[in-house]
Amino acid sequence: MKCNNIMEYPENYLPSLITQTPMEGRELAIKLARKSVASIQTDAEVRKKLRSQYANDTAQLIASTQVIAIEFQTIAQANNYWRDAKN
Repeated sequence: MKCNNIMEYPENYLPSLITQTPMEGRELAIKLARKSVASIQTDAEVRKKLRSQYANDTAQLIASTQVIAIEFQTIAQANNYWRDAKN
């Protein structure tokens, strides 16, 4: 099912921000960043064509890691930095 509206999702890919481990949180952060890009640029062929441009541009790669880091901060806060699981 293709989404034409960024507010319509064919699947609930984000039932919760709660993860069992920081690694799962990091994986979720990457997924959220990727889903955001797909929601903004809905044409998969355009995204595919642009990959070669950002894959060789250190500034764009660093910007991508910053987006993931922000997503990870949100997830970590939702998980109380995984401290509750350790106590």
